[in-house]
Amino acid sequence: MAEPDVTADAFLGGHVTVFQPKKGFRAGTDSVLLAAALDAEQTGEACEFGCGAGGALFPAAWRLKKANFTGLEADPLMLDLARRGLAENGFGERVQLLQQDIAQIPRDWENRFDLAFSNPPFFEAGKITAPGEGRARAYLESVPLKDWIGAMLFTLKPKGRFVMIHRASELARILAAIERRTGEITVMPVRSWPGADAKRVIVKARKGLRSGPMRLLAGIDIYESKGGPRTALMEEISRSGGALDW
Repeated sequence: MAEPDVTADAFLGGHVTVFQPKKGFRAGTDSVLLAAALDAEQTGEACEFGCGAGGALFPAAWRLKKANFTGLEADPLMLDLARRGLAENGFGERVQLLQQDIAQIPRDWENRFDLAFSNPPFFEAGKITAPGEGRARAYLESVPLKDWIGAMLFTLKPKGRFVMIHRASELARILAAIERRTGEITVMPVRSWPGADAKRVIVKARKGLRSGPMRLLAGIDIYESKGGPRTALMEEISRSGGALDW
């Protein structure tokens, strides 16, 4: 049962439960999209960098039934909520949670994972108004984006898959960090509605492959129109655990 300051939220139409604080950062569309961007046939070892309470990790574990997962989170309060979610969702030994500072990834983790994915903190400190209570870790970069990406690539095996959702305005920084170290780079813009500027991008790549031409996809829309209902794709992703078409 959720406590007064914690909610038990149903994700993927009730297939997954995530315990989240009522105040502060709460996982939502970005987390569900990140999970939907992963290949359901992925096998081996997968790792989410900054898993929070499990808003992307648990939907990913539900979708990718052939993979094992490690969730890394520095905030002990969010990690406690993730542990509750882990017990609630019954993923057994397929998912483990570790308290881990992304800036201090162990050296022996090199080439450890087959998949690394993340929805990292979006803003550089000092460039936005201070976030409200409980939001600083989730919104402000405590680790520079290039170092966050560097840690993900460091832990990936050769040909391992990199997937990240971030603000569209940070696409140049993301590409600069991965272009010499990955190939098969593909960018999926995410718009609020048709005709709107993309506010998010989902970027995927493979470690160690030839860079080759980057693919920029047509992108997706969250809503059918401004103020309108969600698109059929978003309904399928949110309620049934559907996948993005790459």
